Amino acid sequence: MTQEVTEETKKTNFIKHIIDEDLSSGKNGNRVYTRFPPEPNGYLHIGHAKSICLNFGLAEEYSAQGHETKCNLRFDDTNPVKEKKEYIDSIQEDIKWLGFEYGEEALFASNYFDTLYECARELIRLGKAYVCELNAEQMREYRGNLKEPGKNSPFRERSVDESLTLFEKMKNGEVEEGTMTLRAKIDMASPLMVMRDPVIYRIVKASHPMTGDKWSVYPMYDFAHCLEDMLEDITHSLCTVEFQDNRRFYDWTLETLTPYFEKNHSKKGRPYQTEFAPLNLEYTVVSKRYLRALIEEGHVFGWDDPRLPTLKGIRRRGIRPEAIRNFTDQIGVTKKDSTITLETLENIVRDDLGPVCPRVFGVIDPLKVVITTWEDGHVQNIEADYHPKDPDYGKRIVPMTREIYIEKSDFMEDAPKKFFRLKPEGYVRLKFSYVLKCDEVIKNDQGEVIEIRCTHFPETFGGVKPEGFPKVKGIINWVSASHGVEIENRLVDRLFTVPNPMGDKERDYKEFLNPEAMIVQKSFVEPSIRTAKIGERYQFERQGYFILDQDSTKEKLVFNRIMTLKDTWAKRKDN
Repeated sequence: MTQEVTEETKKTNFIKHIIDEDLSSGKNGNRVYTRFPPEPNGYLHIGHAKSICLNFGLAEEYSAQGHETKCNLRFDDTNPVKEKKEYIDSIQEDIKWLGFEYGEEALFASNYFDTLYECARELIRLGKAYVCELNAEQMREYRGNLKEPGKNSPFRERSVDESLTLFEKMKNGEVEEGTMTLRAKIDMASPLMVMRDPVIYRIVKASHPMTGDKWSVYPMYDFAHCLEDMLEDITHSLCTVEFQDNRRFYDWTLETLTPYFEKNHSKKGRPYQTEFAPLNLEYTVVSKRYLRALIEEGHVFGWDDPRLPTLKGIRRRGIRPEAIRNFTDQIGVTKKDSTITLETLENIVRDDLGPVCPRVFGVIDPLKVVITTWEDGHVQNIEADYHPKDPDYGKRIVPMTREIYIEKSDFMEDAPKKFFRLKPEGYVRLKFSYVLKCDEVIKNDQGEVIEIRCTHFPETFGGVKPEGFPKVKGIINWVSASHGVEIENRLVDRLFTVPNPMGDKERDYKEFLNPEAMIVQKSFVEPSIRTAKIGERYQFERQGYFILDQDSTKEKLVFNRIMTLKDTWAKRKDN
Protein backbone atom coordinates (compact mmCIF):
# COMPACT_ATOMS: atom_id res chain seq x y z
CA MET A 1 0.00 0.00 0.00
CA THR A 2 1.27 3.46 -0.90
CA GLN A 3 0.80 6.12 1.75
CA GLU A 4 0.08 9.77 1.13
CA VAL A 5 0.86 12.11 4.01
CA THR A 6 -2.25 13.86 5.35
CA GLU A 7 -3.01 15.95 8.41
CA GLU A 8 -4.21 12.75 10.06
CA THR A 9 -1.01 10.78 9.44
CA LYS A 10 1.05 13.66 10.78
CA LYS A 11 -0.63 13.18 14.15
CA THR A 12 -0.20 9.39 14.16
CA ASN A 13 2.21 7.97 16.70
CA PHE A 14 0.70 5.07 18.59
CA ILE A 15 3.89 4.68 20.64
CA LYS A 16 3.23 8.04 22.31
CA HIS A 17 -0.14 6.72 23.44
CA ILE A 18 1.58 3.71 25.02
CA ILE A 19 4.12 5.90 26.79
CA ASP A 20 1.43 8.30 28.00
CA GLU A 21 -0.53 5.39 29.47
CA ASP A 22 2.60 4.01 31.13
CA LEU A 23 3.37 7.39 32.68
CA SER A 24 -0.22 7.79 33.87
CA SER A 25 -0.22 4.35 35.51
CA GLY A 26 3.21 4.82 37.07
CA LYS A 27 4.50 1.69 35.34
CA ASN A 28 8.01 3.07 34.91
CA GLY A 29 7.83 5.90 37.39
CA ASN A 30 8.59 9.16 35.63
CA ARG A 31 11.03 7.52 33.21
CA VAL A 32 11.08 7.28 29.41
CA TYR A 33 14.29 5.47 28.42
CA THR A 34 14.82 4.45 24.79
CA ARG A 35 17.77 3.30 22.70
CA PHE A 36 18.94 3.11 19.09
CA PRO A 37 20.86 -0.18 18.57
CA PRO A 38 22.49 -0.31 15.09
CA GLU A 39 24.79 -3.12 14.00
CA PRO A 40 28.05 -1.53 12.79
CA ASN A 41 28.20 -3.63 9.61
CA GLY A 42 27.49 -0.87 7.10
CA TYR A 43 26.26 2.67 6.62
CA LEU A 44 22.90 3.98 7.79
CA HIS A 45 20.11 4.79 5.33
CA ILE A 46 16.89 6.78 5.44
CA GLY A 47 15.04 3.84 7.02
CA HIS A 48 17.37 4.08 10.01
CA ALA A 49 16.63 7.81 10.17
CA LYS A 50 13.04 7.00 11.08
CA SER A 51 14.18 4.90 14.05
CA ILE A 52 16.79 7.47 15.10
CA CYS A 53 14.29 10.33 15.01
CA LEU A 54 11.68 8.23 16.81
CA ASN A 55 13.89 7.08 19.68
CA PHE A 56 15.88 10.27 20.20
CA GLY A 57 12.84 12.41 19.43
CA LEU A 58 10.76 10.73 22.15
CA ALA A 59 13.51 11.40 24.69
CA GLU A 60 13.63 15.07 23.67
CA GLU A 61 9.85 15.49 23.68
CA TYR A 62 9.21 13.88 27.07
CA SER A 63 12.19 15.64 28.62
CA ALA A 64 10.60 18.94 27.58
CA GLN A 65 7.48 17.79 29.45
CA GLY A 66 9.48 17.33 32.64
CA HIS A 67 9.98 13.55 32.58
CA GLU A 68 13.23 11.70 33.24
CA THR A 69 14.48 10.62 29.82
CA LYS A 70 17.45 9.29 27.91
CA CYS A 71 18.15 7.65 24.57
CA ASN A 72 21.24 5.48 24.36
CA LEU A 73 23.23 4.88 21.22
CA ARG A 74 24.18 1.24 21.68
CA PHE A 75 26.05 -0.62 18.98
CA ASP A 76 25.01 -4.23 18.42
CA ASP A 77 28.60 -5.39 17.90
CA THR A 78 27.96 -9.12 18.34
CA ASN A 79 29.30 -10.25 14.94
CA PRO A 80 32.99 -9.36 14.56
CA VAL A 81 33.18 -10.83 11.06
CA LYS A 82 31.11 -8.00 9.53
CA GLU A 83 31.78 -5.08 11.87
CA LYS A 84 34.32 -2.29 11.41
CA LYS A 85 35.48 0.79 13.26
CA GLU A 86 34.75 2.70 10.03
CA TYR A 87 31.04 1.93 10.41
CA ILE A 88 31.03 2.82 14.09
CA ASP A 89 32.48 6.25 13.34
CA SER A 90 30.10 6.80 10.42
CA ILE A 91 26.99 5.97 12.46
CA GLN A 92 27.99 8.40 15.21
CA GLU A 93 28.56 11.13 12.61
CA ASP A 94 25.14 10.51 11.05
CA ILE A 95 23.33 10.75 14.38
CA LYS A 96 25.08 14.01 15.21
CA TRP A 97 24.33 15.30 11.70
CA LEU A 98 20.64 14.67 12.34
CA GLY A 99 20.99 16.86 15.42
CA PHE A 100 20.83 14.31 18.24
CA GLU A 101 23.08 13.77 21.26
CA TYR A 102 23.61 10.48 23.08
CA GLY A 103 25.53 11.52 26.17
CA GLU A 104 29.27 11.52 26.73
CA GLU A 105 29.92 8.35 24.75
CA ALA A 106 28.29 5.58 22.78
CA LEU A 107 27.56 2.22 24.37
CA PHE A 108 28.34 -1.21 22.93
CA ALA A 109 26.96 -4.70 23.32
CA SER A 110 30.59 -5.66 23.92
CA ASN A 111 30.50 -3.56 27.12
CA TYR A 112 28.30 -6.32 28.53
CA PHE A 113 29.97 -9.46 27.15
CA ASP A 114 31.06 -10.64 30.61
CA THR A 115 27.57 -10.17 32.03
CA LEU A 116 25.90 -11.77 28.99
CA TYR A 117 28.19 -14.78 29.34
CA GLU A 118 27.19 -15.15 32.98
CA CYS A 119 23.51 -14.86 31.99
CA ALA A 120 24.01 -17.74 29.55
CA ARG A 121 25.67 -19.80 32.28
CA GLU A 122 22.71 -19.06 34.55
CA LEU A 123 20.32 -20.41 31.90
CA ILE A 124 22.38 -23.61 31.78
CA ARG A 125 22.26 -23.90 35.57
CA LEU A 126 18.47 -23.42 35.45
CA GLY A 127 18.17 -26.22 32.91
CA LYS A 128 17.04 -23.66 30.31
CA ALA A 129 20.02 -23.92 27.94
CA TYR A 130 22.32 -26.64 26.62
CA VAL A 131 25.34 -27.08 24.37
CA CYS A 132 24.27 -28.62 21.05
CA GLU A 133 26.54 -30.37 18.54
CA LEU A 134 24.18 -30.37 15.58
CA ASN A 135 25.65 -28.57 12.59
CA ALA A 136 23.69 -25.87 10.74
CA GLU A 137 22.15 -28.26 8.21
CA GLN A 138 21.11 -30.77 10.86
CA MET A 139 19.65 -27.98 12.98
CA ARG A 140 17.44 -26.91 10.06
CA GLU A 141 16.22 -30.50 9.64
CA TYR A 142 15.40 -30.83 13.33
CA ARG A 143 13.69 -27.46 13.44
CA GLY A 144 10.65 -28.49 11.41
CA ASN A 145 8.52 -25.96 9.54
CA LEU A 146 5.36 -23.93 9.93
CA LYS A 147 3.22 -27.04 9.41
CA GLU A 148 5.29 -29.60 11.31
CA PRO A 149 6.81 -29.37 14.80
CA GLY A 150 10.51 -29.69 15.29
CA LYS A 151 12.36 -32.60 16.90
CA ASN A 152 14.42 -32.41 20.05
CA SER A 153 18.16 -32.32 19.54
CA PRO A 154 19.90 -35.52 20.72
CA PHE A 155 21.97 -33.22 22.96
CA ARG A 156 18.95 -31.51 24.54
CA GLU A 157 19.09 -33.55 27.76
CA ARG A 158 22.80 -33.07 28.22
CA SER A 159 23.62 -32.56 31.89
CA VAL A 160 24.07 -29.10 33.36
CA ASP A 161 27.66 -29.83 34.35
CA GLU A 162 28.60 -31.12 30.90
CA SER A 163 27.04 -28.10 29.17
CA LEU A 164 28.82 -25.73 31.55
CA THR A 165 32.13 -27.46 30.85
CA LEU A 166 31.67 -27.44 27.08
CA PHE A 167 30.52 -23.82 27.08
CA GLU A 168 33.68 -22.90 28.97
CA LYS A 169 35.76 -24.70 26.35
CA MET A 170 33.88 -22.86 23.61
CA LYS A 171 34.75 -19.54 25.29
CA ASN A 172 38.39 -20.50 25.65
CA GLY A 173 38.78 -21.26 21.95
CA GLU A 174 39.17 -25.01 22.46
CA VAL A 175 36.31 -25.90 20.11
CA GLU A 176 36.20 -25.38 16.34
CA GLU A 177 33.70 -23.04 14.70
CA GLY A 178 30.47 -24.68 13.57
CA THR A 179 30.80 -27.73 15.79
CA MET A 180 28.92 -26.46 18.87
CA THR A 181 26.37 -23.84 19.81
CA LEU A 182 24.58 -22.90 23.00
CA ARG A 183 20.80 -23.14 22.58
CA ALA A 184 17.94 -22.03 24.79
CA LYS A 185 15.70 -24.94 25.89
CA ILE A 186 12.13 -23.80 25.24
CA ASP A 187 9.75 -25.80 23.03
CA MET A 188 10.54 -27.56 19.74
CA ALA A 189 6.80 -27.89 19.06
CA SER A 190 6.06 -24.19 19.43
CA PRO A 191 4.01 -22.66 16.60
CA LEU A 192 6.55 -19.82 16.66
CA MET A 193 9.78 -20.89 14.98
CA VAL A 194 11.74 -18.40 17.07
CA MET A 195 10.86 -20.38 20.21
CA ARG A 196 12.15 -23.73 18.92
CA ASP A 197 15.32 -23.83 20.99
CA PRO A 198 17.01 -20.81 19.36
CA VAL A 199 20.79 -20.51 19.30
CA ILE A 200 21.95 -17.94 21.84
CA TYR A 201 25.74 -18.30 21.47
CA ARG A 202 27.96 -19.38 18.58
CA ILE A 203 31.70 -19.77 18.10
CA VAL A 204 33.34 -17.01 16.05
CA LYS A 205 37.13 -16.93 15.94
CA ALA A 206 37.70 -13.43 14.63
CA SER A 207 39.21 -10.28 16.07
CA HIS A 208 36.60 -7.90 17.43
CA PRO A 209 36.95 -4.12 16.78
CA MET A 210 36.41 -3.35 20.48
CA THR A 211 37.52 -6.46 22.45
CA GLY A 212 40.23 -7.82 20.17
CA ASP A 213 40.82 -11.56 20.60
CA LYS A 214 39.40 -11.88 24.11
CA TRP A 215 36.32 -13.83 23.05
CA SER A 216 35.78 -16.91 20.89
CA VAL A 217 32.03 -17.03 21.49
CA TYR A 218 29.53 -14.27 20.76
CA PRO A 219 25.86 -13.89 21.74
CA MET A 220 23.11 -13.77 19.14
CA TYR A 221 21.29 -10.45 18.83
CA ASP A 222 17.92 -11.78 20.04
CA PHE A 223 19.51 -13.00 23.25
CA ALA A 224 21.80 -10.04 23.82
CA HIS A 225 19.70 -6.98 23.12
CA CYS A 226 16.91 -7.68 25.61
CA LEU A 227 19.48 -8.21 28.37
CA GLU A 228 21.28 -5.02 27.37
CA ASP A 229 17.94 -3.22 27.56
CA MET A 230 17.51 -4.60 31.07
CA LEU A 231 21.01 -3.54 32.13
CA GLU A 232 20.43 0.00 30.81
CA ASP A 233 16.99 0.33 32.46
CA ILE A 234 15.34 0.84 29.06
CA THR A 235 11.59 1.30 29.47
CA HIS A 236 10.49 1.18 25.83
CA SER A 237 12.42 -1.06 23.45
CA LEU A 238 11.28 0.03 19.99
CA CYS A 239 11.94 -2.00 16.85
CA THR A 240 10.38 -2.67 13.45
CA VAL A 241 7.58 -5.17 12.87
CA GLU A 242 9.79 -7.95 11.46
CA PHE A 243 10.86 -8.55 15.07
CA GLN A 244 7.28 -9.03 16.26
CA ASP A 245 7.56 -12.81 16.70
CA ASN A 246 10.97 -12.37 18.32
CA ARG A 247 9.25 -10.49 21.14
CA ARG A 248 8.19 -13.87 22.57
CA PHE A 249 11.83 -14.83 23.01
CA TYR A 250 12.61 -11.34 24.32
CA ASP A 251 9.98 -11.77 27.03
CA TRP A 252 10.97 -15.39 27.79
CA THR A 253 14.60 -14.42 28.31
CA LEU A 254 13.83 -11.54 30.67
CA GLU A 255 11.21 -13.45 32.63
CA THR A 256 13.52 -16.44 33.03
CA LEU A 257 16.45 -14.33 34.19
CA THR A 258 14.55 -11.81 36.35
CA PRO A 259 15.51 -13.58 39.63
CA TYR A 260 19.17 -13.50 38.53
CA PHE A 261 18.95 -9.78 37.82
CA GLU A 262 17.18 -9.05 41.08
CA LYS A 263 19.96 -10.80 42.93
CA ASN A 264 22.95 -9.46 41.00
CA HIS A 265 21.92 -6.10 39.54
CA SER A 266 20.08 -3.07 40.88
CA LYS A 267 17.14 -2.64 38.52
CA LYS A 268 14.33 -0.07 38.30
CA GLY A 269 12.07 -2.29 36.21
CA ARG A 270 12.07 -4.35 33.06
CA PRO A 271 11.82 -3.21 29.44
CA TYR A 272 9.03 -4.06 27.02
CA GLN A 273 9.36 -4.36 23.25
CA THR A 274 7.02 -2.50 20.89
CA GLU A 275 7.10 -2.85 17.11
CA PHE A 276 6.37 -0.22 14.48
CA ALA A 277 6.27 -0.26 10.67
CA PRO A 278 9.61 0.34 8.93
CA LEU A 279 10.13 3.12 6.41
CA ASN A 280 9.60 2.01 2.82
CA LEU A 281 10.13 4.66 0.16
CA GLU A 282 9.24 4.61 -3.53
CA TYR A 283 11.91 4.44 -6.26
CA THR A 284 14.63 3.13 -3.99
CA VAL A 285 15.80 0.20 -1.87
CA VAL A 286 16.82 0.42 1.77
CA SER A 287 18.53 -2.92 2.32
CA LYS A 288 22.25 -2.72 3.09
CA ARG A 289 22.74 -5.93 1.12
CA TYR A 290 21.17 -4.53 -2.04
CA LEU A 291 22.89 -1.17 -1.65
CA ARG A 292 26.24 -2.90 -1.20
CA ALA A 293 25.68 -4.83 -4.44
CA LEU A 294 25.08 -1.56 -6.32
CA ILE A 295 28.40 -0.24 -5.04
CA GLU A 296 30.45 -3.40 -5.59
CA GLU A 297 29.13 -3.82 -9.13
CA GLY A 298 29.96 -0.19 -10.00
CA HIS A 299 26.43 1.11 -10.54
CA VAL A 300 27.20 3.93 -8.07
CA PHE A 301 30.54 5.21 -6.83
CA GLY A 302 30.30 4.63 -3.07
CA TRP A 303 28.20 4.76 0.09
CA ASP A 304 28.04 8.56 -0.17
CA ASP A 305 26.86 8.59 -3.77
CA PRO A 306 24.10 11.24 -3.87
CA ARG A 307 21.82 8.84 -5.75
CA LEU A 308 21.68 6.49 -2.75
CA PRO A 309 19.26 6.65 0.21
CA THR A 310 22.15 6.29 2.67
CA LEU A 311 22.43 9.17 5.12
CA LYS A 312 25.91 9.78 3.71
CA GLY A 313 24.45 10.00 0.21
CA ILE A 314 21.53 12.15 1.32
CA ARG A 315 23.92 14.51 3.07
CA ARG A 316 26.23 14.75 0.04
CA ARG A 317 23.25 15.32 -2.24
CA GLY A 318 22.51 18.41 -0.16
CA ILE A 319 19.33 17.49 1.71
CA ARG A 320 19.38 19.14 5.12
CA PRO A 321 18.91 17.18 8.37
CA GLU A 322 15.98 19.46 9.22
CA ALA A 323 14.13 18.10 6.19
CA ILE A 324 14.76 14.48 7.19
CA ARG A 325 13.52 15.12 10.73
CA ASN A 326 10.45 16.88 9.40
CA PHE A 327 9.84 14.01 6.97
CA THR A 328 10.00 11.32 9.65
CA ASP A 329 7.69 13.38 11.83
CA GLN A 330 5.11 13.92 9.11
CA ILE A 331 4.85 10.28 7.96
CA GLY A 332 3.81 9.23 11.46
CA VAL A 333 4.43 5.99 13.37
CA THR A 334 2.05 3.09 12.84
CA LYS A 335 2.04 -0.70 12.90
CA LYS A 336 0.63 -0.92 9.37
CA ASP A 337 3.25 -1.52 6.67
CA SER A 338 3.09 0.95 3.77
CA THR A 339 5.27 2.65 1.19
CA ILE A 340 5.71 6.41 1.34
CA THR A 341 5.45 8.31 -1.94
CA LEU A 342 8.69 9.92 -3.04
CA GLU A 343 6.77 13.14 -3.71
CA THR A 344 6.20 13.39 0.04
CA LEU A 345 9.93 13.56 0.73
CA GLU A 346 10.65 15.79 -2.27
CA ASN A 347 8.00 18.34 -1.31
CA ILE A 348 9.31 18.51 2.25
CA VAL A 349 12.86 19.03 0.95
CA ARG A 350 11.71 21.83 -1.36
CA ASP A 351 9.81 23.53 1.45
CA ASP A 352 12.90 23.30 3.64
CA LEU A 353 15.35 24.64 1.04
CA GLY A 354 13.25 27.53 -0.26
CA PRO A 355 13.76 29.92 2.67
CA VAL A 356 17.48 29.17 3.16
CA CYS A 357 18.95 29.05 -0.36
CA PRO A 358 20.21 32.21 -2.08
CA ARG A 359 19.21 32.56 -5.75
CA VAL A 360 21.61 32.79 -8.66
CA PHE A 361 21.30 32.41 -12.42
CA GLY A 362 22.37 29.05 -13.76
CA VAL A 363 21.92 27.73 -17.28
CA ILE A 364 21.85 23.94 -17.27
CA ASP A 365 21.67 23.21 -20.99
CA PRO A 366 23.06 26.32 -22.69
CA LEU A 367 22.07 27.90 -25.98
CA LYS A 368 24.04 30.97 -27.12
CA VAL A 369 22.23 34.24 -27.76
CA VAL A 370 23.96 37.15 -29.52
CA ILE A 371 22.39 40.55 -28.86
CA THR A 372 23.22 42.31 -32.10
CA THR A 373 22.17 45.74 -30.80
CA TRP A 374 24.57 45.53 -27.85
CA GLU A 375 27.94 47.25 -28.14
CA ASP A 376 30.72 44.70 -28.44
CA GLY A 377 32.83 44.60 -25.25
CA HIS A 378 30.33 46.57 -23.17
CA VAL A 379 29.54 45.12 -19.73
CA GLN A 380 26.59 46.29 -17.65
CA ASN A 381 26.69 45.23 -13.99
CA ILE A 382 23.18 44.61 -12.74
CA GLU A 383 22.47 44.51 -9.01
CA ALA A 384 20.10 41.76 -7.91
CA ASP A 385 18.86 40.34 -4.62
CA TYR A 386 20.19 36.97 -3.47
CA HIS A 387 16.80 36.14 -2.00
CA PRO A 388 13.44 37.68 -2.98
CA LYS A 389 11.96 37.39 0.53
CA ASP A 390 14.98 37.86 2.79
CA PRO A 391 17.06 41.05 2.42
CA ASP A 392 19.58 39.69 4.94
CA TYR A 393 21.07 37.59 2.16
CA GLY A 394 22.23 40.80 0.51
CA LYS A 395 22.81 41.50 -3.16
CA ARG A 396 25.08 40.31 -5.93
CA ILE A 397 26.28 41.72 -9.27
CA VAL A 398 25.15 40.00 -12.47
CA PRO A 399 27.10 41.17 -15.57
CA MET A 400 25.19 41.66 -18.82
CA THR A 401 27.13 41.31 -22.09
CA ARG A 402 26.59 41.05 -25.84
CA GLU A 403 26.69 37.24 -25.78
CA ILE A 404 24.69 35.32 -23.21
CA TYR A 405 23.46 31.79 -22.61
CA ILE A 406 19.83 30.83 -22.11
CA GLU A 407 18.27 27.40 -21.60
CA LYS A 408 17.68 25.44 -24.79
CA SER A 409 14.22 24.68 -23.49
CA ASP A 410 13.49 28.43 -23.37
CA PHE A 411 13.56 28.59 -27.17
CA MET A 412 11.21 26.80 -29.56
CA GLU A 413 11.30 27.26 -33.31
CA ASP A 414 7.84 25.84 -33.96
CA ALA A 415 6.22 27.05 -30.78
CA PRO A 416 2.59 26.48 -29.84
CA LYS A 417 0.34 29.45 -29.18
CA LYS A 418 0.78 29.39 -25.40
CA PHE A 419 4.58 29.15 -25.46
CA PHE A 420 5.59 32.42 -23.79
CA ARG A 421 9.34 32.13 -24.00
CA LEU A 422 11.62 32.87 -26.96
CA LYS A 423 10.54 31.98 -30.52
CA PRO A 424 11.15 33.46 -33.98
CA GLU A 425 9.86 37.04 -34.10
CA GLY A 426 8.80 36.61 -30.49
CA TYR A 427 9.62 38.63 -27.37
CA VAL A 428 10.88 37.55 -23.97
CA ARG A 429 12.16 39.38 -20.91
CA LEU A 430 15.54 38.57 -19.37
CA LYS A 431 15.06 38.63 -15.60
CA PHE A 432 16.41 41.86 -14.02
CA SER A 433 17.36 43.04 -17.53
CA TYR A 434 15.91 43.82 -20.96
CA VAL A 435 13.28 42.53 -23.36
CA LEU A 436 14.71 40.64 -26.35
CA LYS A 437 13.20 39.98 -29.76
CA CYS A 438 14.33 36.95 -31.75
CA ASP A 439 15.48 38.04 -35.21
CA GLU A 440 17.47 35.10 -36.57
CA VAL A 441 18.04 31.41 -35.88
CA ILE A 442 21.43 29.83 -36.69
CA LYS A 443 21.67 26.08 -37.28
CA ASN A 444 24.50 23.63 -37.89
CA ASP A 445 24.75 21.18 -40.78
CA GLN A 446 22.57 18.69 -38.90
CA GLY A 447 19.77 21.23 -38.62
CA GLU A 448 20.28 21.79 -34.88
CA VAL A 449 19.81 25.28 -33.45
CA ILE A 450 23.18 26.48 -32.16
CA GLU A 451 22.68 30.25 -31.85
CA ILE A 452 19.94 32.87 -31.62
CA ARG A 453 20.41 36.48 -32.70
CA CYS A 454 18.27 39.07 -31.00
CA THR A 455 17.52 42.76 -30.60
CA HIS A 456 17.31 44.30 -27.14
CA PHE A 457 15.20 47.31 -26.11
CA PRO A 458 17.03 49.67 -23.68
CA GLU A 459 13.78 51.32 -22.59
CA THR A 460 12.54 48.02 -21.07
CA PHE A 461 15.30 47.62 -18.46
CA GLY A 462 14.31 46.47 -15.00
CA GLY A 463 10.77 45.43 -15.86
CA VAL A 464 9.67 48.70 -17.43
CA LYS A 465 6.88 48.41 -20.04
CA PRO A 466 6.90 51.44 -22.35
CA GLU A 467 3.60 52.69 -23.63
CA GLY A 468 2.61 50.92 -26.81
CA PHE A 469 5.23 48.21 -26.40
CA PRO A 470 4.04 44.63 -27.02
CA LYS A 471 2.93 42.74 -23.93
CA VAL A 472 5.63 40.29 -22.86
CA LYS A 473 4.53 37.39 -20.68
CA GLY A 474 7.69 35.27 -20.57
CA ILE A 475 10.60 35.88 -18.19
CA ILE A 476 13.73 33.70 -18.46
CA ASN A 477 17.07 33.39 -16.73
CA TRP A 478 20.40 33.91 -18.44
CA VAL A 479 24.17 33.99 -17.90
CA SER A 480 26.85 36.09 -19.59
CA ALA A 481 28.84 33.92 -22.01
CA SER A 482 32.10 35.74 -21.27
CA HIS A 483 31.68 36.22 -17.52
CA GLY A 484 29.73 33.10 -16.55
CA VAL A 485 31.47 30.30 -14.64
CA GLU A 486 31.59 26.89 -16.27
CA ILE A 487 30.73 24.11 -13.82
CA GLU A 488 30.42 20.35 -13.82
CA ASN A 489 26.77 19.75 -13.09
CA ARG A 490 25.59 16.42 -11.69
CA LEU A 491 21.87 16.23 -12.31
CA VAL A 492 20.77 13.74 -9.63
CA ASP A 493 17.40 12.05 -10.03
CA ARG A 494 15.51 8.94 -8.86
CA LEU A 495 17.57 5.80 -8.47
CA PHE A 496 15.01 3.51 -10.13
CA THR A 497 12.47 3.93 -12.91
CA VAL A 498 9.64 2.10 -11.08
CA PRO A 499 8.16 2.80 -7.63
CA ASN A 500 8.83 -0.72 -6.33
CA PRO A 501 12.01 -2.17 -7.88
CA MET A 502 11.73 -5.26 -5.65
CA GLY A 503 8.12 -5.92 -6.68
CA ASP A 504 8.83 -8.10 -9.73
CA LYS A 505 10.08 -11.45 -8.42
CA GLU A 506 10.96 -12.59 -11.95
CA ARG A 507 13.44 -9.78 -12.56
CA ASP A 508 16.58 -8.49 -10.88
CA TYR A 509 15.96 -5.16 -9.17
CA LYS A 510 19.03 -3.74 -10.91
CA GLU A 511 17.20 -4.03 -14.24
CA PHE A 512 15.09 -1.08 -13.09
CA LEU A 513 18.02 1.25 -12.40
CA ASN A 514 17.40 4.68 -13.86
CA PRO A 515 20.09 5.39 -16.51
CA GLU A 516 19.40 9.10 -15.95
CA ALA A 517 19.78 8.94 -12.18
CA MET A 518 22.89 11.08 -12.60
CA ILE A 519 23.59 13.03 -15.77
CA VAL A 520 26.91 14.88 -15.77
CA GLN A 521 27.10 17.88 -18.08
CA LYS A 522 28.67 21.28 -18.57
CA SER A 523 26.60 24.19 -17.34
CA PHE A 524 27.14 27.91 -16.69
CA VAL A 525 26.43 29.96 -13.58
CA GLU A 526 26.71 33.70 -12.92
CA PRO A 527 30.15 34.79 -11.61
CA SER A 528 29.00 35.39 -8.02
CA ILE A 529 29.18 31.61 -7.62
CA ARG A 530 32.97 31.85 -7.37
CA THR A 531 32.61 32.74 -3.68
CA ALA A 532 30.74 29.49 -2.93
CA LYS A 533 32.18 27.14 -0.32
CA ILE A 534 31.97 23.36 -0.20
CA GLY A 535 28.54 22.35 1.11
CA GLU A 536 26.80 25.65 0.35
CA ARG A 537 23.40 25.40 -1.31
CA TYR A 538 21.87 27.62 -3.99
CA GLN A 539 18.73 27.81 -6.01
CA PHE A 540 19.56 28.13 -9.70
CA GLU A 541 16.55 30.20 -10.68
CA ARG A 542 13.84 28.19 -12.46
CA GLN A 543 16.08 25.10 -12.41
CA GLY A 544 16.28 23.66 -8.91
CA TYR A 545 18.40 23.46 -5.78
CA PHE A 546 22.12 22.68 -5.98
CA ILE A 547 25.03 22.12 -3.59
CA LEU A 548 28.75 22.62 -4.16
CA ASP A 549 30.23 19.13 -3.96
CA GLN A 550 33.38 18.05 -2.13
CA ASP A 551 35.01 17.12 -5.47
CA SER A 552 35.28 20.81 -6.35
CA THR A 553 38.65 22.50 -6.83
CA LYS A 554 39.68 26.07 -7.57
CA GLU A 555 39.88 25.10 -11.23
CA LYS A 556 36.59 23.19 -11.41
CA LEU A 557 33.39 23.71 -9.47
CA VAL A 558 31.21 20.59 -9.16
CA PHE A 559 27.54 20.89 -8.21
CA ASN A 560 25.01 18.21 -7.32
CA ARG A 561 21.36 18.87 -8.00
CA ILE A 562 19.49 18.40 -4.74
CA MET A 563 16.00 18.70 -6.16
CA THR A 564 14.12 20.19 -9.08
CA LEU A 565 11.70 23.01 -8.31
CA LYS A 566 8.73 20.79 -9.10
CA ASP A 567 7.99 17.13 -9.67
CA THR A 568 9.26 16.34 -13.17
CA TRP A 569 8.00 12.74 -13.02
CA ALA A 570 4.31 13.36 -12.44
CA LYS A 571 3.56 13.94 -16.13
CA ARG A 572 5.59 11.01 -17.45
CA LYS A 573 3.37 8.45 -19.12
CA ASP A 574 5.50 5.50 -18.00
CA ASN A 575 5.16 6.37 -14.29
